[in-house]
Amino acid sequence: MATETRAPLRLGLIGCGNISNAYFRGLKPFPHLIKIVACADLDVPRAQAKAAEHQVARGGSVDELLADPTVDLILNLTIPGAHAEVNRQALAAGKHVYCEKPFALTYADGVKTLEAARAKGLRIGCAPDTVLGQGIQTCRRLIDEGAIGEPVAATANMMGHGPESWHPNPAFYYQVGGGPLFDMGPYYLTALVTMLGPMKSVSALARMSFAERLITSKPFHGTRVKVETPTHLCAAVEFQRGGIGTVSMSFDVWQHGAPMLEIYGTEGSIQCPDPNNFGGEVRLWTPKTDKWENVPVHQPEPIGRGLGVADFADALATGRPHRQGAELALHVVEVMESFHTSSDSGRRQELQSTCEQPAAMPPGIPFKAKL
Repeated sequence: MATETRAPLRLGLIGCGNISNAYFRGLKPFPHLIKIVACADLDVPRAQAKAAEHQVARGGSVDELLADPTVDLILNLTIPGAHAEVNRQALAAGKHVYCEKPFALTYADGVKTLEAARAKGLRIGCAPDTVLGQGIQTCRRLIDEGAIGEPVAATANMMGHGPESWHPNPAFYYQVGGGPLFDMGPYYLTALVTMLGPMKSVSALARMSFAERLITSKPFHGTRVKVETPTHLCAAVEFQRGGIGTVSMSFDVWQHGAPMLEIYGTEGSIQCPDPNNFGGEVRLWTPKTDKWENVPVHQPEPIGRGLGVADFADALATGRPHRQGAELALHVVEVMESFHTSSDSGRRQELQSTCEQPAAMPPGIPFKAKL
């Protein structure tokens, strides 16, 4: 039987900031699935320059891109505070959407976006796609195969002293919608849901340890930034399947020795790699070996940003569910918002949302083009 040939999905990229370069590069291995036909930014000259740099046909305004009938899919790389609004504008224009994390800054705003997609019969997906890499996917496979028995607990810890020493424009990290939770939390929480399924409730404490932060990176070296959002959060989470977890997110810690991400079961433990990356070392301990052992990961070559977009395009072409779906992203938003609500109220928060645990990725990348 002859294989059906499908035209690649025509993608328009909105938001030509630093992260856009990673997507321009990361989508190159998938020319049979994705063709970037246009890019846009509020700063039109920047969009035009980015189009020239990456050999994209058109660079222009956001309104022009949204009105372009040749664009099938919008890749939304705008600032977090604009994600929900731009997503809904794209849906209203009849485009499928894939956006950077977080899906929204509030659960209510995320619900509006999901309802808009359903009303239009359009698909919407959301980063992070690092969980599709063979680091977290190897951990998922071990859990699914029963290597550690029944999962009973997990811990996730992202702790450092903030981005003001290295990021070129770090002020937004300390504004509402920023902080370590909404910036880095999606990587860790999405990884936990990918491996253990959705969560049921959360209980958290949060604080702002410093009223101001001093930027030491260029070009804003010496500028002081007012802190408007919690910068140190600790939470306990309950999974729907019965396990519990602890999560710490901080921009207030100079150094620590806590594990980045570990899963504990009735028959062993897994040390997971950094969920902000696609690969990394996976280690397994069981009573049988009585030691930590490295587990081979099946990743034949480096993977970059864009894997989730490629999975989205392949899923759209074949009719299967895409892995980084809006329900998953919305669930993570509610978990993060509930951390803040729990801390403010002093009460445990039962979650309203749920999602399907995303399908596991097979070894390698089955929908990658042979270049």
